[in-house]
Amino acid sequence: MKSKSHILVVDDEPNVLVTYRLILQQQGYAVSAALSSEEARKALSREDIDLLLCDLSLEKQENGFDVIDFARKKDPHMPAVLLTGYATQEANDHAGELGIPVLFKPIDIKELLETISGLLSVGREL
Repeated sequence: MKSKSHILVVDDEPNVLVTYRLILQQQGYAVSAALSSEEARKALSREDIDLLLCDLSLEKQENGFDVIDFARKKDPHMPAVLLTGYATQEANDHAGELGIPVLFKPIDIKELLETISGLLSVGREL
């Protein structure tokens, strides 16, 4: 049985990745990081990821929904959290349809940790 849940954090800002990685590791999670959708796809293809924490805005041609779609082709029940500094109503609605919580930057760490914990506990029940 796996002892640590493995979280993949995807954000195009290196400082954000370092911050989330440190916070999540302090909470006992195994953490991988990706600076782009391409890096995220590689990590998702080679690693056993339990939860995806993904920025909405990545490259011009890719966004967080694209990364989540890729992850869910491998694992249809992959829990995901979308992070954003701003989101259109359309993006919020789309996230809601997919069952993806949206957290707004600056991220409230307590809310982030509670959201992750809740999603991982639901995932274990499936």
